[in-house]
Amino acid sequence: METHPINSNSNLLASTIADKISGELFGPDNLFTGIFNTLGDSSFGDIIIRHWIDEEGIRIAFKKGVSGIITQDAREEATDLAIKYGISLISVEKIEIANAFALKWAINEFAPESHRVVITGTNGKSTTTHMIYHVLKTAKWNIYTNTDSKSEFNTLIDPMVSKQISEFAQNLEKSSLKCYDNQINGRLGPGIDALIIEVSEVQGWLDNVMKDHAYFMTQAINPEVLVITNVAMDHIGLVNSMDEVFDEIYGAVRGMESGVVILNFNDSLVRKMGESLNSQITPFYHGNGCDLEFDDFDINFEGIFFKGELLIETKDLPFKSQHFIENTLAAISACISLKVPLEDITQGIISYHALNRRFSIINEKPRIIDDFAHNPDGIKATIKSAADFVYDYNSSNSNTTSHDEFSVSAAMKSKLWVVCSIRGSRGDEINQINSQALAESLNELDLDYGLIVSASSDVVNNLNTVEEHEKKIFLETLKSQQIEYIFEETLNASLKNVLDMSNFQDTILLIGAQGMDPASDLIKTQSN
Repeated sequence: METHPINSNSNLLASTIADKISGELFGPDNLFTGIFNTLGDSSFGDIIIRHWIDEEGIRIAFKKGVSGIITQDAREEATDLAIKYGISLISVEKIEIANAFALKWAINEFAPESHRVVITGTNGKSTTTHMIYHVLKTAKWNIYTNTDSKSEFNTLIDPMVSKQISEFAQNLEKSSLKCYDNQINGRLGPGIDALIIEVSEVQGWLDNVMKDHAYFMTQAINPEVLVITNVAMDHIGLVNSMDEVFDEIYGAVRGMESGVVILNFNDSLVRKMGESLNSQITPFYHGNGCDLEFDDFDINFEGIFFKGELLIETKDLPFKSQHFIENTLAAISACISLKVPLEDITQGIISYHALNRRFSIINEKPRIIDDFAHNPDGIKATIKSAADFVYDYNSSNSNTTSHDEFSVSAAMKSKLWVVCSIRGSRGDEINQINSQALAESLNELDLDYGLIVSASSDVVNNLNTVEEHEKKIFLETLKSQQIEYIFEETLNASLKNVLDMSNFQDTILLIGAQGMDPASDLIKTQSN
């Protein structure tokens, strides 16, 4: 049977773990000799962390030879069956406390000397995290990150990240890879140089917020660098005011012992977080409008400068829109704080390619942009950036003599098309404010546009189905703002419609969460 070998000095009794996470132990006081794991991937000696478990789950755990199970909800006769099978079962009131413990344990066991960066905020977390990761890879560091194109592991409400850290370190050791020669701590050998961990700013189960999620996870990671991207409304139902969002995100700052906090100066609420830091935490501001005492960066038409030195020319930036520049500055700031050589930072940013669905250009002529814009701030920023392509095209095609009537004809002008998926099974409030943000953004445009709204009923599962009341409030909000639109029940029909109506010089923006995820593949199919 497969095992997860670890240093025997790290072995813990189930009773010790129960005490650390304020849990109640049922059954034997087994020795924990594996790693914290999920039920499906578990091996001999592991401890499973699972929000709920029933009798069938206990049987699976027994067959896999796990030493223990931590759960918030032991259903049916699960507890009695665990005792019968000789499995330690620890019952907890807050499963996130168990996952924070598992995360801290994995870091202490497998990456105790690593540099650690936490990234949180409402928008831009994944792009910023992935950009930092790419820069450090360019600098030849061995890096773990939990960010992927779908941000599946940034919630930290299961043991996936602690599991991945454990396995990543073991794989490095097995392959005898050399660490980056870190001149600060003098390490040289197999191991993890840095953990770049994205933390969800707000987390919950059903309609119940897991209060202080960012605080618990940041405290467990104990980063030397914390990045706060912005503060905006999302996760309606878990939090219902900007004050609540601020408090949850600020929890990450409270969770730091010492180090550097990277703060977006353009966001007034993020800037406010820098006003009450303890003496062991240093603020590092970035963004337009910084006061002189904070002004390390300068951005102009030539590029990004740091303390007077040109880092990246404008032509070499992977993105040139405002919100992506903010993400880029945050990533650069974090890497500078880690003392990465500036030439490595420059090369890393220049060679960076975005995650899927982060303002990804998936086609030219017409230009089709795919973005995971799923809350008001994301919708506004993305529409503004997409509109810039249209403005630039129309401007370049109008710079001719006035008698050239064809250069300014409607046929040659670019149009912006927006295809937006409604957020299914997320409630009325988030769909109302998303629709309001969409309407406000379109009303501010000084260009020709078209809007197609979709329920994406042909591609979503039962967890993301658009309810009738969600569709109603989304469309009624558009009507109240005098926005003309076409509604399509399916995503396939929406995409076919926009491809049929658009011209080669147009820009098509695809925005939305789960309901828009398959769009890129569907576009390719319909274009063939």
